[in-house]
Amino acid sequence: MDKVTIRSDRKEDYKFMYKGEEVVLGAGKIISIADGLEHVVLPTCAMKIMNNLIVVKEDVKKS
Repeated sequence: MDKVTIRSDRKEDYKFMYKGEEVVLGAGKIISIADGLEHVVLPTCAMKIMNNLIVVKEDVKKS
């Protein structure tokens, strides 16, 4: 996978690791990563994956 885009649908910032560094994806923002997911660590959360787009969602609330 070459380029991947991560979009936040969250109301709060989402933090993940990229090449050992913490990256903050602001609420409602989009970031593209040119070299794919090889160096990306995404913390567990609700997300939807569509081809090269990852949409980070609000956490699922259990009822």
